[in-house]
Amino acid sequence: MAEQHRKIILDSGWLAARSTDVEFSGTQLTTTHPPPTSPISPWMNALVPGTVLGTLVKNKILPDPFYGLQNESIIDIAVSGREHYTFWFFTTFHCNLLENQYCDLNFRGINYYADVYLNGHEISLPRGMFRRHSLDVTDIIHPDGHNLLAVLVHPPNHPGTIPPKGGQGGDHEIGKDVTTQYVEGWDWMAPIRDRNTGIWDEVTISVTGPVKIIDPHLVSSFYDDYKRAYLHTTTELENRSLWTAECSLSIEVTTEVEDGICLVEHLQTQNLSIPSKSRVQYTFPELFFSKPNLWWPNGMGKQSLYNVVIVIDVIGFGESDSWSHHFGFRKIESYIDDATGGRLFKVNGERIFIRGGNWILSDGLLRLSKKRYNTDIKFHADMNFNMIRCWGGGLAERPEFYQCCDYYGLLVWQEFWITGDVDGRGVPVSNPKGPQDHDLFLFCARDTVKLLRNHPSLALWVGGNEQIPPDDINAALKIDLRLHPYFEHVDENDKPIGELSPMSRDPSQYLDGTRVYIQGSLWEGFADGKGNFTDGPYEIQNPESFFKDDFYKYGFNPEVGSVGMPIASTIRATMPVEGWQIPLFKKLPNGYVEEVPNPIWEYHKFIPYSKPEKVHDQIQLYGDAKDLDDFCLKAQLVNYIQYRALLEGWTSRMWSKYTGLLIWKTQNPWTGLRGQFYDHLLDQTAGFYGCRCAAEPIHVQLNLATYFIEVVNTTSKELSNVAIEVSVWDLEGTCPYYIVHENLSFLPKKVEPIIEMEYPKSENPKPVYFLLLKLYKMSDYRIISRNFYWLHLSGEDYKLLEPYRKKNIPLMITSKVSVQGSTYNIKMHVKNTSKIPYSTRLMDAANNGTGKEHEFSWFYRIHRCFVGKNDGLKVSEIQGYDVGVAFFLQFSVHDASKMGYKEEKDTRILPVHYSDNYFSLVPGEDLPVNITFEVPFGVNPRITLHGWNCNGEHNIL
Repeated sequence: MAEQHRKIILDSGWLAARSTDVEFSGTQLTTTHPPPTSPISPWMNALVPGTVLGTLVKNKILPDPFYGLQNESIIDIAVSGREHYTFWFFTTFHCNLLENQYCDLNFRGINYYADVYLNGHEISLPRGMFRRHSLDVTDIIHPDGHNLLAVLVHPPNHPGTIPPKGGQGGDHEIGKDVTTQYVEGWDWMAPIRDRNTGIWDEVTISVTGPVKIIDPHLVSSFYDDYKRAYLHTTTELENRSLWTAECSLSIEVTTEVEDGICLVEHLQTQNLSIPSKSRVQYTFPELFFSKPNLWWPNGMGKQSLYNVVIVIDVIGFGESDSWSHHFGFRKIESYIDDATGGRLFKVNGERIFIRGGNWILSDGLLRLSKKRYNTDIKFHADMNFNMIRCWGGGLAERPEFYQCCDYYGLLVWQEFWITGDVDGRGVPVSNPKGPQDHDLFLFCARDTVKLLRNHPSLALWVGGNEQIPPDDINAALKIDLRLHPYFEHVDENDKPIGELSPMSRDPSQYLDGTRVYIQGSLWEGFADGKGNFTDGPYEIQNPESFFKDDFYKYGFNPEVGSVGMPIASTIRATMPVEGWQIPLFKKLPNGYVEEVPNPIWEYHKFIPYSKPEKVHDQIQLYGDAKDLDDFCLKAQLVNYIQYRALLEGWTSRMWSKYTGLLIWKTQNPWTGLRGQFYDHLLDQTAGFYGCRCAAEPIHVQLNLATYFIEVVNTTSKELSNVAIEVSVWDLEGTCPYYIVHENLSFLPKKVEPIIEMEYPKSENPKPVYFLLLKLYKMSDYRIISRNFYWLHLSGEDYKLLEPYRKKNIPLMITSKVSVQGSTYNIKMHVKNTSKIPYSTRLMDAANNGTGKEHEFSWFYRIHRCFVGKNDGLKVSEIQGYDVGVAFFLQFSVHDASKMGYKEEKDTRILPVHYSDNYFSLVPGEDLPVNITFEVPFGVNPRITLHGWNCNGEHNIL
């Protein structure tokens, strides 16, 4: 490479072998006896970044632990001993150094410690999963540029033993180390046999000149109502040469205008001298910005990002090092709300009602990637969530995770590695003093702060899950993470934001200084605020319960969870035939039903859809489940209702009782069967779309406790000149109830009840019916919010929907496909073409083209212009002769070459991003659906549509 400084990522070409199977020492492996270039036993191709178990699974030496009960066939480290999972990792790399160049070997994460050998030289890496290691190997690099690297990785010192009945964190021994705690198993996770041993994060070689840049800190401050801002920057600089370095240090701030064109906002250069063999801290003069583009959370505005580049030139050498990072101008405040007692968050001076979810990690074998992170975080944004909580028993998440959160606008609650179950509050009680090495814990915490602090999405630090760190660690973190005075909360009645005091210390000189530190997830405005176990519940609920005042009495719930059954295709793809057996529905004397799952479902932590003595079986409300497909389809109906009700119930009391909630959980790091909106294969459940609907920034909803129609406006702008259309549809396809409320206005940050939905009180209401709510602009009929319910009268059930499946509702689907590289973008337009009993106002607007920007009429006009023309549009019709609601329509994407095989063959292409799915259409109604996905080279995708009452599954494209 010709660059004066460069970074080489070592993520391929690695080999691995069990330490006891290798007869040579590390010195020999990196000098006289390197492994063969092609893997020959005991060497195998290695997964780096990754874990030992991930490597063994990749090479099919061990079975997939997430499939069926195969994890039980893998020996646990408690049985095998730590040596069994102590592994060598070996690679080579090319690196030439010029005069006055320096080389570092960097490990961003190793679990748990390692012996590194480079060209025969040994360097020991200390313990700790969440610490970076940067090794100066300048004097070790071979003059010919060919280098041999071997790393002997050791498991955690206290891997623990898994009790016969499992438990929360096993026997809790893992808590004695500074590492992930979930690996001993939890009530949602099977144990990870190697305890995540491995080189689990990025490995790089970095080459610089005499002076290198270390961990810059970027901070923004505002005044004049956010119309003007300062950027504060502090960095460490290390001169490794034997002479004083005369340097020119520059900072450049750019923003992307459009299509990769960047505008330079600032370019500043400072001269300085750095003594030999020394490290100094340098603070740039403040950079002033007029009317900066602000970074906002998802649903509040754009996620404007600037690119900050710092470059240091050394006289007589040239460019010595550079550093770059995306940065967002934003200010986050957090305090306990007087009205609710819950913790309230403000971003850029605006209150934000938190609706988000708990996150463990992307994959239990730490097969982490930018691509998977992008899918994970986009899924959360697509659900209209605005916060992710990184749970304390999991990871300090990686920069790639945070980059995606920055881009999509997800605030992040980052916990340190403490949990109540493992650290002093579990059964049995253990580790009351937390990890054995408190200094190591604090070192890892401080290093994590430096790694992540520049991300605008990072909202707060929390000491632990349902527990606070030991007193000395907690006290140190409170000092280290104290707020700069400028970022302390100012009461709304006080004077507006002013400039930083000239006497105050520059905030970029703090370790963080910009985000609040909360000592535990049940303290200081979360749950009861006092540390009592007042989060939850975690099981199925009656949907109307979420709206009742006695359901949850505290202002902010950090964990509330429920069911999470995936679709049948995922069960078949992740379990053998024995796992396709649906639960037994055991009738109890009190009239309730207990679901008894098969052993594989039980192993995968299935949560039942009933709660004897409290909640009748929600799947049986639709009739007996006949088989796996029927059970999973009815589970999706329940998933949708359950999670929409959860979010709508909480939002109904926005600011009056609640400041936010986080759902437990959004996904699973393995093939679990609880608490998820998409499965481990990345296919969404219907609960995903229930959340997407309920968490809209502006939303019309039915309060299931009062049956009042409510409008939620979480935005900072007043909503005026709008109307609400309310229509009830029965199973015969008629509309017995229709009303429009016009000329409505809604204040910002408010929930307002409008009118009671009185159909259930009308004469001879149907026992099962559909309700469609539409909130729209009166000026152009543009739909702002659409919400479709299926409901039953009090004391009834949904069993009448079973014969409704026999109806054949006709549909017309117009599609247009665009392909860029391997990415497909498909615009679908689905219309229920069954006979309309009469036209509603919005349907008239669509058909007459009245609404110039109406989301339905746009595609209607396109269809009218292009039907019959070969212009990339395709029209598909699903024949039907019945009139009624086209119920619970679901698109899916498949590999056409695999279709037609026996049912256990998984034909799906995943992941897929749908703008909507599991949707329903009343007679005459149409809906646009955008579908985006990537396909491997040579794969021909096929899109299918399945409907409850649309005569089976249909190939659309």
